[in-house]
Amino acid sequence: MFDKILVALDDSVLATKILDEAMLMAEKLGAKLMLLHVLSPLETERLGIQPGGMGIESFFPILNEQAMRQYAVEWQAYEEHGMAQLQGHVRMVAERGIAVEFEQTMGDPGQSICNVAQKWGANLILMGRNRKSGISELFLGSTSNYVLHHAPCSVLAVQAPLPAKVINPEPVTAYE
Repeated sequence: MFDKILVALDDSVLATKILDEAMLMAEKLGAKLMLLHVLSPLETERLGIQPGGMGIESFFPILNEQAMRQYAVEWQAYEEHGMAQLQGHVRMVAERGIAVEFEQTMGDPGQSICNVAQKWGANLILMGRNRKSGISELFLGSTSNYVLHHAPCSVLAVQAPLPAKVINPEPVTAYE
């Protein structure tokens, strides 16, 4: 059955739900967990961390150097934040008596998850699935889709909750 479960975690609110599911499975199956956080250069853009040399500062070496130093500082903070979150998750898992390892790596999330699963010998990958659709999935791709098609083992995708729908009980008309 599943005795080595790789749990791919990110910075999203879904991470807590994924971790809860992983701990329940590990307790029921007697499985060992590997918690994985992937540092992605694509994620840094969402967080507002921009590499230097992308704009006008590339024409002025002193500004470019300052921008690169700032990027290095922000990247280090990103790494430290990821590791702190990962270690907090590890403590929570260990407190429940579940065998746990962890790793933080850098790269493309889909490829990194598949590579770590292969290297560690995972027989299940547990990960989140955010609701990207249409053009954003076409251009940005989907980590869960990549992993589903390239993983060396079974994959369980924990679904992000549906967005709350606003229900307006009384229709509003322009004639009122």
